[in-house]
Amino acid sequence: MLMEYVKAFVVGGALCAVGQILIDRTNLTPARILTSYVVAGVVLGALGIYGPFADWAGAGASIPLTGFGNALAQGVKKAVAERGLIGAFTGGFTAAAGGLAAAVLFGLIAALLARPREK
Repeated sequence: MLMEYVKAFVVGGALCAVGQILIDRTNLTPARILTSYVVAGVVLGALGIYGPFADWAGAGASIPLTGFGNALAQGVKKAVAERGLIGAFTGGFTAAAGGLAAAVLFGLIAALLARPREK
């Protein structure tokens, strides 16, 4: 069990370190880097590469934005197989609904509890 935590920490940390290096060393904005991570997860998931990697790395690969992109790709792939073309539009939302709902809920709670102030 300890090795699972170590792998998750190392892989997740490496993904975050690459993002930080891109922020520090390039002219890319954080939004472009985050979008690139999601797209990379989609592409690697569609090619069947990200699934085995996420199985090996655990939460270190499934929690970051690349894991979100992979979840979108797998959801679309499954929905297209079940529903045809309409699945291409609905599959990603269905696959990521839990994470999106949690993000909205926790964002709402943070907005209600925090007191904004001017800088």
